[in-house]
Amino acid sequence: MGSISKNQNKPHAVCIPYPAQGHVSPMLKLAKLLHQNNFYITFVNTEYNHRRLLKSRGPAALDGLPDFRFTTIPDGLPPSDADSTQDIPSLCVSTTSTCLEPFCNLLTEINSSGGDVPPVSCIVSDGCMSFTVDAAERFGLPEVLFWTTSACGLLGYTQYKHLLEKGYTPLKDMSQLTNGYLETSLDWVPGMRKDIRLRDFPSFIRTTDPDDTMLNFLIQESSRVPRAKSLILNTFDALEHDAVSALSSMFQSVHTIGPLQLMLNHIVHDKTRLDTIGSSLWKEDPECLKWLDTKEPKSVVYVNFGSITVVTAQQLTEFAWGLANSGKHFLWVVRPDIVAGDTAMLPGEFVSETKDRGLLVDWCPQEEVLKHSAVGGFLTHSGWNSTIESIAGGVPLICWPFFAEQQTNCRYSCVEWEMGMEIDNDVKRDEVEVLVKELMDGDDKGKRMKEKALEWKRKAEEATAVGGSSFSNFDNLIKEVLLH
Repeated sequence: MGSISKNQNKPHAVCIPYPAQGHVSPMLKLAKLLHQNNFYITFVNTEYNHRRLLKSRGPAALDGLPDFRFTTIPDGLPPSDADSTQDIPSLCVSTTSTCLEPFCNLLTEINSSGGDVPPVSCIVSDGCMSFTVDAAERFGLPEVLFWTTSACGLLGYTQYKHLLEKGYTPLKDMSQLTNGYLETSLDWVPGMRKDIRLRDFPSFIRTTDPDDTMLNFLIQESSRVPRAKSLILNTFDALEHDAVSALSSMFQSVHTIGPLQLMLNHIVHDKTRLDTIGSSLWKEDPECLKWLDTKEPKSVVYVNFGSITVVTAQQLTEFAWGLANSGKHFLWVVRPDIVAGDTAMLPGEFVSETKDRGLLVDWCPQEEVLKHSAVGGFLTHSGWNSTIESIAGGVPLICWPFFAEQQTNCRYSCVEWEMGMEIDNDVKRDEVEVLVKELMDGDDKGKRMKEKALEWKRKAEEATAVGGSSFSNFDNLIKEVLLH
């Protein structure tokens, strides 16, 4: 009976991520932090991702703990057993139009379950699952929206309606993608420098269609932030001060609580058991860490374009020969579905030529890789998780943004934070070779980037230490929002 009353008295947070890898992982970190602070957790995956997690991590992966449990709702898309990220526009339309009622039914079911399960006391939702705001209002619950983007990325999305009103988007025709139009500077965006360009905004403005799914989805989702009780961001004040200030002037309650992976260092209760709860939708290859153990400090280039980026076979080949010609050791994550509509195949000569200094894997434990002493640089798509994890690891970047706010993150990494270099979208092996050499051995730009990366790492550690800005913001989030 003691354990029942103990759980019954706990606040109960229902956490629901947008159903893609880059959203599930940070939401799970946040859920663990709440659990550390005595919250009962219900973590809601889609049925599709629930199956993928069991496939990648084993049949007991989602057994959870007595006060940290997993459940599901349907995503509304046709059933599929594919082991890949679903089509993002289709997923956005489907979650928006079909998920509210299943989610409300789940809340009702939780509240009527009794026994050891306390009633729901708050909802912590991904910013791109804002239908949950309707559910929170229906049930009279406080809701916080967790945007898993950078602050500058979200700031870019909040400007979409203004870009639309001022005629910057939709494009007049597709020639504007290549004729210099995207170099247009905007000097009126709050929280951004006056030389910010159209190409630095999240990429969904690059459409000629006023009814474009993603353009309108992001306008819709960002416009719902004021209806939530608070906005959470996985960043820290020193890194994105101007963007956070601009967002704080738009929304009444903004909490920066990152980098979340450093915040997790404060977990002491159930740490061993919580560590077994993972979020990787692909099976990770732990052998790569042993391979890194055999390499000299700062001698390996880590290459990973994330969970969604797709490349052409030609782009894959150019990256391959650029890495080969650099002469550097490299660890390269090549997802089976990374080549659009085809199986990822690298040239046989490349594989044989680099077998003694390169390791190719399908997926890896990225946070552990970026913390490893052997890793000296990261060739990345500039997704926010990858960017903030590289900052936490003090690792400089070569940025090749693919879509969404990756373009914004790339701009900030290279210009504002001075820890990155951008590579042209039309990738060529010679440029890859030159930038990798500069990243790893450069006496000028490369050295400066290394210094800045370590400087940001120190500031991230300060923010997440006891009494730091992120630590204090998280404490305030609990006391003033979730328990209020």
